[in-house]
Amino acid sequence: MSTENEGTAVPPAPSAPPVPVDSPAASPQPPAHHPEVRPPSAPASPAPQDGQASTADAGAPHPPHPSSAAAHDPAAPQGPGVTHSAPDASWPPPPPPGAPSYGDGGHGGGQYGDGQYGGSGGQYGGGGWGASYQPPAPKAGRGRGGLVAALLIAALVAGGLGGGLGYTLAKNNDESGSTTVSASDTGGSVKRDAGTVAGVAAGALPSTVTIQAEGSNGEGGTGTGFVFDKQGHIVTNNHVVAEAVDGGKLSATFPDGKKYEAKVVGHAQGYDVAVIKLESAPSDLKPLPLGNSDKVAVGDSTIAIGAPFGLSNTVTTGIISAKNRPVASSDGSGSSKASYMSALQTDASINPGNSGGPLLDAQGNVIGINSAIQSTSNGGFGTGQAGSIGLGFAIPINQAEFVAKQLIKTGKPVYAKIGASVSLEETANGAKLTEQGVNGSEPVEPGGPAADAGLKPGDVITKLDDRVIDSGPTLIGEIWTHKPGDEVTVTYERGGKERTTQLTLGSKVGDD
Repeated sequence: MSTENEGTAVPPAPSAPPVPVDSPAASPQPPAHHPEVRPPSAPASPAPQDGQASTADAGAPHPPHPSSAAAHDPAAPQGPGVTHSAPDASWPPPPPPGAPSYGDGGHGGGQYGDGQYGGSGGQYGGGGWGASYQPPAPKAGRGRGGLVAALLIAALVAGGLGGGLGYTLAKNNDESGSTTVSASDTGGSVKRDAGTVAGVAAGALPSTVTIQAEGSNGEGGTGTGFVFDKQGHIVTNNHVVAEAVDGGKLSATFPDGKKYEAKVVGHAQGYDVAVIKLESAPSDLKPLPLGNSDKVAVGDSTIAIGAPFGLSNTVTTGIISAKNRPVASSDGSGSSKASYMSALQTDASINPGNSGGPLLDAQGNVIGINSAIQSTSNGGFGTGQAGSIGLGFAIPINQAEFVAKQLIKTGKPVYAKIGASVSLEETANGAKLTEQGVNGSEPVEPGGPAADAGLKPGDVITKLDDRVIDSGPTLIGEIWTHKPGDEVTVTYERGGKERTTQLTLGSKVGDD
């Protein structure tokens, strides 16, 4: 399954929701006609065209290749046939056929750039239809004072009668057992237990940030990140900060409104993971605890934090709806390189702007990084961007933690690889090693892991350890859940016969 990036960002919105201001009580007014107020619209992105992806080296570099885009991202036209990539081509693999975007794609995927929903409101006009009512002037006469006194006495008598009657009725109601109940605790005095959604959110929100990224060309968008360590490192998606990598600007804003400038420490296109560091980081940072994504079960509760459409500090809930979901995401452009993951799938609401934010379990531990969504083609709120339909995808934290530590240590990602080119055609039969390489290169790297394990061009890999492999993107995602040097069992077919072999994964440093 494949996905696309979140597309062009819309005009910026505030990093935190505005604080309401009390208004003075208004004096009664005659009925007024109020015009209908509609939310502002943002430019819509053109719809992409479906295309056909090329083959890619499973864990080895290859050249960029046009991919199909999400419904709101343009895609380069694709020619017929299937091309192949080779170990020494550009890195990482190109998007497979039908790849939607980061933050919202298909087969897990969504769009990146994480645009925001900004806009202005309207105000109702005041005033009534006619002049206010003026009572007629009283007639002069000697009996007016006596009349007023008589009316006043009558009012007092009636008031006393009504008060006595009201007391009698209330007393009778009390005796009949009909009462109201007042809560002992209300509002901020309520204690919210750590295991509740409110408790988890209260503990995690202070350690999340809304990221504003701006490229040297002035383009950019909004995303999310979370505190990784006390040194000021923030983990997010690569596609959130991509615009600011070369001469751009980055800032991170905490829920309390404190804003810090930041810089990119390292980014991994293939994993879609990036690490930024706060400048003049505060000394009281609280890193979010990292869970174990391998132990997550389908049905477990999830909590997502992010800035959907620029609405910072938004909390949504759901469950883990699937595990090990093959996801390939790209921005849908002709020069796009794809990101691959074996994702956690959740129905927690995730939208453009959520990318890079934490996916938490019920205890408040990070189990994934929200990265992509499957969505319909039409955007909401007049933004032209697609929104959540309950299919979100997160990078498992066990993989993301390894990547983040490598980026902090060296500034470059390290990928596991088998050293062979793999077809990216969507099939249900397995991942086929291509018969030809690109520009005369070998489809199976001489002396590489696949060659040493006895694999040959044309072999179809159907399992990696106990994981069923149904396509090239699935194989790449599974390989990247491992570390270089890991030994895996490969099940493959050759000439209609099933075989197995042991393979020690090699390594590739950097995205180039």
